[in-house]
Amino acid sequence: MSTSSATPKFRVAICGAGIGGLVLAITIDKFAERGVKIDLYEARETFVTAGAGISIGPHTNQIMEELGMYQDISRVSMNSPRSSGTSFRKSDSQEGDFEWFHHIFNHSGRGRLKRQELLDILEQHLPASCTVHFNKRLTTYDKQSAGSLVLHFADDSAVTTDVLIGADGIHSSVRKTLFETIDRDVVDPSKIRHFADASWTGTSVYRALFPVEKLLKVDPNHIVLKGPVFFCGKGKHIFSYQVSRLINVVAYISDKQKAGAPFEGRWVSDVSHEEVNEAFQNFEPAVRDLLKCCENPSRYAIHIVNELPLSTWDRVALIGDACHAMPPHMGAGAGQATEDAFVLGRLLAHSLTTLDNVHAALKAYQDVRLSVTQLLARQSSDMGYMYEFDAPGYYDGTDRGNEREELELLKEKILERRGWESDDGAFSGWLKAEGKLQESVGLRNGRCENDASFSL
Repeated sequence: MSTSSATPKFRVAICGAGIGGLVLAITIDKFAERGVKIDLYEARETFVTAGAGISIGPHTNQIMEELGMYQDISRVSMNSPRSSGTSFRKSDSQEGDFEWFHHIFNHSGRGRLKRQELLDILEQHLPASCTVHFNKRLTTYDKQSAGSLVLHFADDSAVTTDVLIGADGIHSSVRKTLFETIDRDVVDPSKIRHFADASWTGTSVYRALFPVEKLLKVDPNHIVLKGPVFFCGKGKHIFSYQVSRLINVVAYISDKQKAGAPFEGRWVSDVSHEEVNEAFQNFEPAVRDLLKCCENPSRYAIHIVNELPLSTWDRVALIGDACHAMPPHMGAGAGQATEDAFVLGRLLAHSLTTLDNVHAALKAYQDVRLSVTQLLARQSSDMGYMYEFDAPGYYDGTDRGNEREELELLKEKILERRGWESDDGAFSGWLKAEGKLQESVGLRNGRCENDASFSL
């Protein structure tokens, strides 16, 4: 554990106090043998997060246990028993369709809790070595001749740091500045906007939360009361599950032809019940009953970060949505931000990492995490199309006389993708990254500080 009295080996500025930023600060402090000064800059005036429920998978649970937060999380989470699993229904028929298949988890199941509950727990575990600065929205940064970075904020203030981590989400100012100022022989100038800006997927999602009791009155035997359910149909689907004493409804509508096109209007807006009901009027009765209960629905335009050629340059790195914002169809966004933060935090805290060779730590993080998260982002996009019978080469919603057989093939592909978290655990990435750090520092003998190409 780090000691506050120790002279810090370098300063780390984290922009963004979401899940990834908080986990990063906690991880650095826990594993740093020599103190690292951490400054956490948050654009809002308090710790708050958008979204309703969040799914905590096995990898995230392993990390939270290692960081000493598992018990706090388990006290407020609603666990999915091994025996419950998730139901998948073909639902785009007013008369009522059928259960497509039921998936039983091969691992210990997922915990579900409110996003704000998780953020509150992380806040409680923030170390004394971390100074939090609210109402600090980063606009840009630049590099001093000595190598340190100057951060400029919307309130016209400026601070210096040694290392900058962009945990500032899909609208990341850190990502924007990184690609706008990167060497032009590294990234094609014509693609700067492609990497700096987010891209619309062509999908919009309606979200709503309401008390469990409301659904009980409509239908005490409703299938969502028994466990998570995917209601699938052509071009749209709904995922619904219980979190605490609330029902979370997430309803997607997609148009592949609009993917990558500019989105007109606000990304997030309140909508009427009529709009939501109208969008799914051709779905089965269980869906229509579910939507009747929705309170204060909102509509989100789902955007992503296009695949980046790198996630670190100079003494700057990107984590979480700032690096790889992805569609939510794998329920992996927050978990991947947590794994990013854990791997990068341990690298920055490592006894081998100094200011002179911090490039090696950032490079090891990039080598291990970037390809993993980008693959998962692609698979998440594909998964959404599978739920909506729009994946090339698979069932497309048309019954050609062998609908059940085609659905069976699609089911097998979905199950293959849903097994992505059944590998060798959350710590395998960290061990690979540590090995790369050890190799890099040993081979370069501390010379990486002046080697700009080493950041690639």
